[in-house]
Amino acid sequence: MGGVSFGSLYLPAGDEAALFSLVACMVVSYFICGIPFGLILGRFMGHVDIRKSGSGNIGTTNALRVAGPKVAAATLLFDVLKGVVCINASRSVIGSALAGTTSLEAGGGADWMVALVALACLYGHIFSPYLKFHGGKGIATGVGILFGFFWPLALVHLTIFIVLVAITKYVSVGSIATAAVVPVTVFIAFPSMSPLSLAIWALLGWTVVWAHRSNIKKLRAGNENKLSFSKRADKKD
Repeated sequence: MGGVSFGSLYLPAGDEAALFSLVACMVVSYFICGIPFGLILGRFMGHVDIRKSGSGNIGTTNALRVAGPKVAAATLLFDVLKGVVCINASRSVIGSALAGTTSLEAGGGADWMVALVALACLYGHIFSPYLKFHGGKGIATGVGILFGFFWPLALVHLTIFIVLVAITKYVSVGSIATAAVVPVTVFIAFPSMSPLSLAIWALLGWTVVWAHRSNIKKLRAGNENKLSFSKRADKKD
C-alpha cells in the first residue's frame, strides 16, 4: 500500500489531499493573520497612523499608547480572533481531507500539521505581507492561536502574562516570559506530542521572544515604557 514519505513522517496513500489542504491553509492563514488591524483601526477609529508614534508597532500595546483604550481593545479582539478562526477552520479543512486516516490531535500522526498552520498564522502577523514583512510582535495573535488549539493552554498563558504585567507594570516582561515557556506548557499538556510538533511550537514561542528583542534592550537599559491607560505617545520612542 503506497503513501507519501517526508523523512520520518509518513502519510498513508490517499492523504496527498491533506498535504495540499495543509499548504492551502498555511497560505490563507498567513495572509489573514497578516492583516494589520492595529493600523486599520487606528486610522478609522483614532484617525492616526500608530506606526508614526510610540514604538511604531501595530500591536495592542502601541495602539493603546498612541490611539487610546478603544482602539487598543478593538485591535486586541481582532488580532486574537484571526488566530482562533484560522486554527479552527484549518483543523476542520485538513481533518476532512485526512478522513480519519490519521489524527490531528496532539500525539496523533498528523499533529505537526496543526503546528505548522499555527506557525503560518504567527508569521503572517509578525511578517505582514501588507507592510513589507513588518508587523506586530505576536502576543495577541499567539493567544488566539492557543485558544483555537486548546483553550485551557491559552488561559494558562494569559494568567502568566497578566500576573507578570501586574507585578512589573511592563507588558514586554509578561509577553516575553509567556512566549518563552510555550514549549514547556505544550509538553506538560501533551506529553505524547510528536517531537516535530513540539519543535514547531517551540519555534513559535521563541519567535515571539525574538520579536521583542528591542524591548529586551530597553529593559536592560532601564528605559522601557511601563503600562499606562492614560499617557499618550505623540512621537516615536
